[in-house]
Amino acid sequence: MLEDLKVKALFQNTIDVWITLCNERSKEWYDLDGYRSFIRYLKYNNIRMNKFPLCVKESTSIERGRDKVEFLDNLSRLNSEDAMVYTIKLDTNTLKIIREYKG
Repeated sequence: MLEDLKVKALFQNTIDVWITLCNERSKEWYDLDGYRSFIRYLKYNNIRMNKFPLCVKESTSIERGRDKVEFLDNLSRLNSEDAMVYTIKLDTNTLKIIREYKG
């Protein structure tokens, strides 16, 4: 599934990567603390990330019965680096590191 994202575009936002990773593992993605832990993990592993100005109102996707807009809105209320959305390059090394995430 992460490879499918890479095929769509080499650079992806961390929300879509997080949701896809959780879907691969049959885990709940609608977890603010889980997402924040994932971002801290990526930063700890020196994954190059650029802040991505994702407009909450333009993201109207429902993923596995959960509202992505609500998730983004809740994240936007947190004022911390680990609650932001970033773009990352899904190269082979980055995919390997993402898959090693134990959260």
